[in-house]
Amino acid sequence: MNETMDAKGILLELLELAGPSGHEQRVARKIRDVLSCFTDDIRVDPLGSLIACVQGEGANDRPRIMIAAHMDEIGLIVTKIEEGGYLRVANLGGVDARTIVAQEVTVHTKKGDLRGIVGSKPPHLTSAEERKKAIPLESLYVDLAMPEHQVREYVELGDCVTVYRRPMELQNGYIAGKSLDNRASVAALFVCLQEMKRLRVQADVYMVTTVQEELGLRGAGTAAFGIHPDLAIAVDVTFGKLPGQAPDQSMILGEGPAICFGPNIHRNIHRRFLDVAEDLRIPHQIELTQASTGTDAWAIQVTQGGIPSGLVSIPLRYMHTSVETVNFADIEMTGKLLAHFVASIDRSFVEGLRCYLKN
Repeated sequence: MNETMDAKGILLELLELAGPSGHEQRVARKIRDVLSCFTDDIRVDPLGSLIACVQGEGANDRPRIMIAAHMDEIGLIVTKIEEGGYLRVANLGGVDARTIVAQEVTVHTKKGDLRGIVGSKPPHLTSAEERKKAIPLESLYVDLAMPEHQVREYVELGDCVTVYRRPMELQNGYIAGKSLDNRASVAALFVCLQEMKRLRVQADVYMVTTVQEELGLRGAGTAAFGIHPDLAIAVDVTFGKLPGQAPDQSMILGEGPAICFGPNIHRNIHRRFLDVAEDLRIPHQIELTQASTGTDAWAIQVTQGGIPSGLVSIPLRYMHTSVETVNFADIEMTGKLLAHFVASIDRSFVEGLRCYLKN
């Protein structure tokens, strides 16, 4: 990354872009522009994931490392145009209906973007029983402030909808906005690439921004199948500490990335991350998962004949809302940890991953 670029500024730009699952093109174009500062070897796979290869300095038999961060965001999809021009919508990846009421949204159509709001029945007209419950998504609608005939000229069933929210820089290095899940991790990849320029890296490193993670980890599996890496690292967000949450269910913002461990994670990769973090005194936390991580690591692990996988997560508050919140220092520490982990990998480490019963 040249001197005029900064990861925080790029992240803020990415947060302005709409890229719901299956419609990531706007985000991918910006990411590709940034990746081109580090390598010319960039391609898009058939599903839409962006793959950039940074060649290592080692011999011909170089290890192949895949680092994946999904670039899609949650959204909505138009399912019906009702009388009066109101739009009914369904989930596109996990929007929490409790948080979508009265939000500004953008409806993305073939003829251009339309601004609207999410409406619902006024509380004055609801029953006492209705007021006790969260409004279900099927009871909400998008109001474009256009007559029905005009709506039908622009909007088609299947058009996607995203929340319109500009990012905010809060106090003490915190950033809030939509799609920090998972563009915070994409920014960490940029920090990693910048740090790698200072290091001797033997491996070929494949930086992958995957698609359709929010719909079922789809892009990660297909990208891994095409790359066939010796090992893979997923970078994602995890639950930040909030009042009322159990300590083992959340990580503390500002205290470094969470290094995940569990059945989804190869223990030698987990150990190496810990060793690197401790040697360099990079603040970090340990996250234990007893089953599926729900991240790209879960899909990559069982691709082809099996790929040894790891997971590094950035603590985030208010997941799957339009005010997701991170501490930028965690992004920087994550990028540094990834870069030095990559620099520590040689062919002997990769061979050790395959000799699982001996470890």
